[in-house]
Amino acid sequence: MANAFSIPAYLTYAGREIPVLFSVDVCVAGGGPSGTAAAVMAARNGAKTVLVERGLALGGLAVLGCVYPFMDTHAPDSETPYVAEVKERLRKHSIEPFDGVTQQTWHNPETLALIYDEMCGEAGVDVLFQTVVVDTVVEGRKLTACIVQTIAGLAAIRAKTFIDSTGDAFVARSAGVPYERGYEKTGNNQPLSFRFEMGGIDVDRLYQYVAVELQEDWCKSKPPYFEIAEAMHRKQRYKLEELMAKGVEKGEITQEEAEYMQGYTIIGKNGVMSMNCPEIPIKFSATDPVSYSKAVAYGRRMMHHIADYLIRNLPGFEKAFISREAAMLGARESWRIRGKHYLVEDDYHNQSRFTDAVCRTAWFIDAHGEKVSDKLPKGGFYEIPYGSLVAEEIENLIVTGRCISASFILQASMRIQPTCMSIGEAAGIAAAWGIKKNIAANEIAWDKIPTEKRSYVSNQ
Repeated sequence: MANAFSIPAYLTYAGREIPVLFSVDVCVAGGGPSGTAAAVMAARNGAKTVLVERGLALGGLAVLGCVYPFMDTHAPDSETPYVAEVKERLRKHSIEPFDGVTQQTWHNPETLALIYDEMCGEAGVDVLFQTVVVDTVVEGRKLTACIVQTIAGLAAIRAKTFIDSTGDAFVARSAGVPYERGYEKTGNNQPLSFRFEMGGIDVDRLYQYVAVELQEDWCKSKPPYFEIAEAMHRKQRYKLEELMAKGVEKGEITQEEAEYMQGYTIIGKNGVMSMNCPEIPIKFSATDPVSYSKAVAYGRRMMHHIADYLIRNLPGFEKAFISREAAMLGARESWRIRGKHYLVEDDYHNQSRFTDAVCRTAWFIDAHGEKVSDKLPKGGFYEIPYGSLVAEEIENLIVTGRCISASFILQASMRIQPTCMSIGEAAGIAAAWGIKKNIAANEIAWDKIPTEKRSYVSNQ
């Protein structure tokens, strides 16, 4: 057992004594793109770090949720050192992330999980798999412990600083930080997805049909990097819309199932595509446990209907089959904290800059079911400030990923994985810096950290 403090080996919780598994400098909850980055960078900067992950692999939606590839931020010079390193490590594992045309990052989920294990191992991060944060212990304005459910039962983790990378702001909400959920105008979350992989695809035949015969120019790259897509009721018109519409007319698929369909080849998995669908109807909520659970069965049925229809009707899919289901639903948005700085839609359109900026992005406002806006001018971008990662209420907490302090519409732009990775990278650096300098996490001035130690420096 790591033991950085002189404390008892047990903690009293709910009237019982539970073991303290770790007493560390930094506890990171959630091993997705931002959480893994935060843990690695905290440890590399000298902080004893533990990373809590509810699944059996790090990587979150990129690995467990089949969300692939990483989208492009569309912002110049947005790639922070951690993001660049992940790409280089993919290359060392024989996965080339650059398709020669687009700037999205093609990876391989199993390889990415291995890379994250390697990065945590090399940095000295202790990882707890199959472990879920269920509660927090707060004293005054400080978080003193997280209560976790492990394979052995309840346990506690003590830390000087906590990083909430759960994607759902669970640690922050449990500790009493104010939060929002859903669109301010309707209360709806962005729709969930239930992604899956299909194997047995003749990619060359698919390319011939879509790119050559239909003359679809949506995907600029060529096999082994290839994408198919259609999204009804959008400004972009896709050649595969007619195929899906015919399925609705014939009663083979529903309008809900035909609304959105997308698939990407997976590098290193020949004949396999990651299917970015179905998009589960907005009547199901990402923040209601009963509704969320019903969405699983509903989405699985949609998944099989879509797959069966493609097998019967899309050239190249004749011998295809569902080879893998995501191990988690894709939640584009759930809860968001109200932190020291609150990002809004105007920050996107005005291309806001901040002295305490931790990264930049220009991904368009991509609020499924509500608003999908135009892109910023070429070369344009806005920045995300450190103040959106921290709250007044809890001094030793940093929040990362899609649930930072931002409005529903702005969050729809900053939620993509490279941006979340860069946010987590900065959080890990800041957490270690604050501990070293005895500065509360929510009082850290990112722009006062030496330039060479920061992952991003605003040049406003």
